[in-house]
Amino acid sequence: MNSLESRVALAGILLEKVRNERYPSSTQMTMIEQVLPPQLLSRYVEVLLEKVAQDERPSIPMLQRIQRVINAMP
Repeated sequence: MNSLESRVALAGILLEKVRNERYPSSTQMTMIEQVLPPQLLSRYVEVLLEKVAQDERPSIPMLQRIQRVINAMP
């Protein structure tokens, strides 16, 4: 397994954890952002947007995180 494959694997595992948690860990989300290749950022944003859509009052830090990731997208 090369570096890219390892990063994608780790990000995939963490992404599923974030998807399945009502209130995902900010540490895990930060780790995803550190290893996720740019071509998979849209998948990550989709998961975060699902979280915001499901929450009656989404947290400002979550909205800011989404905005920051969107701004970093190519």
